[in-house]
Amino acid sequence: MPLIQISIGAGRNEDQLRTLVTELTDATVRAIGARREAVSVIVTQVEGTHWANGGVTLADKKRAREAAAAAEAS
Repeated sequence: MPLIQISIGAGRNEDQLRTLVTELTDATVRAIGARREAVSVIVTQVEGTHWANGGVTLADKKRAREAAAAAEAS
């Protein structure tokens, strides 16, 4: 009984999450021949202030991208 646990940055809508779960399930069925009904998926959405890469939070990276985009638009 495969269990897939995935953490992603918060902010996805219900349709996006449904698509993610479906695609992960489909890939698992194809890859290892698991029965579809046996595949479990847990999606954890993590706030950008609680996730960092290279010592910089996702929230700070998002603010930097938005600032750069606003500067380009000016």
